[in-house]
Amino acid sequence: SSHYSELSAAPTISWAALGGPVACVSKVELRVACKALLDRDTLNKSDPCVILMVQNQGQWTELDRTEVIKSNLHPVFAKVFTLDYYFEEAQKLRFEVYDIHGTHSIGTRDDDFLGGVECTLGQIVAQKKMVKPLFLKYAKYAGKSTITVHAEEISGNNGYVELFFCAKKLDDKDLFSKSDPFLEIYRINDDGTEQLVHRTEVIKNNLNPVWEPFKVSLISLCSCDEDRKLKCLVWDYDSRGKHDFIGEFYATFREMQKIGSGSKVTWDCMNPKYKLKKKNYKNSGVVILSDLKLHRVYSFLDYIMGGCQIHFTVAIDFTASNGDPRNSCSLHYINPYQPNEYLKALIAVGEICQDYDSDKRFSALGFGARIPPNYEVSHDFAINFNPEDDECEEIQGVVEAYQNCLPKIQLYGPTNVSPIISRIAKLSAGEETIKDASRYHILLILTDGVVTDMADTREAIVRASYQPLSIIIVGVGNADFTDMQILDGDDGVLRSPKGEPVLRDIVQFVPFRDFKTASPAALAKCVLAEVPNQVVEYYSHKAICPMPPVPSCDSPTSLANTPTESLPAVGPTA
Repeated sequence: SSHYSELSAAPTISWAALGGPVACVSKVELRVACKALLDRDTLNKSDPCVILMVQNQGQWTELDRTEVIKSNLHPVFAKVFTLDYYFEEAQKLRFEVYDIHGTHSIGTRDDDFLGGVECTLGQIVAQKKMVKPLFLKYAKYAGKSTITVHAEEISGNNGYVELFFCAKKLDDKDLFSKSDPFLEIYRINDDGTEQLVHRTEVIKNNLNPVWEPFKVSLISLCSCDEDRKLKCLVWDYDSRGKHDFIGEFYATFREMQKIGSGSKVTWDCMNPKYKLKKKNYKNSGVVILSDLKLHRVYSFLDYIMGGCQIHFTVAIDFTASNGDPRNSCSLHYINPYQPNEYLKALIAVGEICQDYDSDKRFSALGFGARIPPNYEVSHDFAINFNPEDDECEEIQGVVEAYQNCLPKIQLYGPTNVSPIISRIAKLSAGEETIKDASRYHILLILTDGVVTDMADTREAIVRASYQPLSIIIVGVGNADFTDMQILDGDDGVLRSPKGEPVLRDIVQFVPFRDFKTASPAALAKCVLAEVPNQVVEYYSHKAICPMPPVPSCDSPTSLANTPTESLPAVGPTA
């Protein structure tokens, strides 16, 4: 249990209360440092770690935690927290600092808690650098302890760089063994302050260390300025926190990019004291950048502006539970003055999707009815009754086809949606052969009840998660849709009956009744909110770059377009 939970928490505003989520404006990176922490250890100084908690529907949960820094009351943590930032939400955060003892679980003893603080992400972003005192239980100050949180936005055109460092012939600082070197990189800000960008792992007993490659965003490394100075320090690790200085050098990202085929970039690692004292001092070793990979992060708009078309298909439930369309109580009743729920949902979502489809033609399908000429039940039919071409002109064409087909069919059952999901997945799989980001599919399923073929539907969704497809299900009417929530992977990962998980979460389910009094825009915003990330996730998984006008994947080397790999814009590392 958290020691800090006894502080009163203001209620959070969730997006549901605001009528639906808004697509993530941007991602924010947070870095933390502490000063004057309480000393809980009798022999050594505290070994601090910061835990980041987020509040969701009134509950605090751990989002992530920093590394543990040994024996240090003024730690600067290398860990970077990455969060989605929503302008219109009060995103409550809590930072808790603990003294970690080996394998002890956190928070088992009161005296391990060094203090905590609550704030919102908006506050940090507004201040860019937030300094706050730490509090113990019952709102008691934790001595003079403070926490500093730096925020940086990761913009859409940003990327990540992967750096591979090693060193040769470093000075030996240890008497009975060799040095245990680690490397720190600091960015020098415009105001002259230094911001830790990365701290490597320690390589024990080695004067020629090869450090693990690491990824860092360009905004973190150099604020996207190739000529910004980077101060790099090499230390000999000491378990008591008194690290010995080996040497330093200054670099820029522009220099790093001079790395060419087979050539490496090297710097003399200098100890300024030795340089003054020793006549023939050359260096305290050399640090080598052996490789550099620039990963471009593509956004949803990169794909859309690159010409990716979004093909929209609607599938309508014509099962008998909807009621006879001639009866005004029916969910399919056509009222000349007021569109029914099926039409409202179709128009709200379709009108947004049509902006991303140049030919403005939409596939319109039905399921659960007996259809002419033989009146056999079909779970996958074109509502214009043209199996060769199920497309309608614009949303208006879909509305007309829907109204025209109602008198010609007999509502029946059961509610099987897997045939249509499989059909659209197959259609999008056919386009997989085209290895570019030219076409993505959205399937809108409108249904009045829980699906009958749940096992087959789960199987079909797992298969579909490998294709360029997102599925939106809108529950129409007042049925109990509890079982439908299972298809929306938000509560956990959706699995096929055999236990195979979806590759990516592609289903969004909402009951239309939640939006009855809201504007059509609120429904569309809610159901389409996850689509941009789903598009980016799909193409990133396939390592498919947007089509031009975005610089192509093979364009000449510069910060804007170094040979890249596509990474999702939905996380800090691949």
